[in-house]
Amino acid sequence: MSSIPSRSQPQFSCFADFWRHYVSQHLHPFNQLLHVAGTIGGLACVGLAVYRSWMWLLLVLPVGYGAAWLGHFLVERNRPLTLTYPLWSLRADYRLVGLMLIGRRISDELEKNSGTQTP
Repeated sequence: MSSIPSRSQPQFSCFADFWRHYVSQHLHPFNQLLHVAGTIGGLACVGLAVYRSWMWLLLVLPVGYGAAWLGHFLVERNRPLTLTYPLWSLRADYRLVGLMLIGRRISDELEKNSGTQTP
C-alpha cells in the first residue's frame, strides 16, 4: 500500500464544464500572467523554429508548461490538468490569453457562470 493519498481528478464531458473548472484554478493574477507568458513564449519558440532552427522546438514544452506549472504549484497551490486533458488545457490557455489581450478579467468568467458579481 502506498502512503501517498490519491487525489481524484475531476471528470468533464464537455469543454464548457472544463472551462468553469479551469477558471476556478486560475484566480491569482500572477498565475494568469505566468500562463500568458508561457503560452506566448511557447508560440515564440515555434516561430523561431520555423524561421531560425528546428532546435527551438526543444524549448516549446519547457517554456510553455514550465511557466504555467510554476503558477499552479507555487502560486495557486493546485494541480494542473494538462496531462489528463491536454487539448482542452491548451484551448483554455489560448482563451485565457485572448481574454487578457482584450482587457477582460478571468474573474468575469466566474461571475458570468455563477450569476454573482464581485465589487
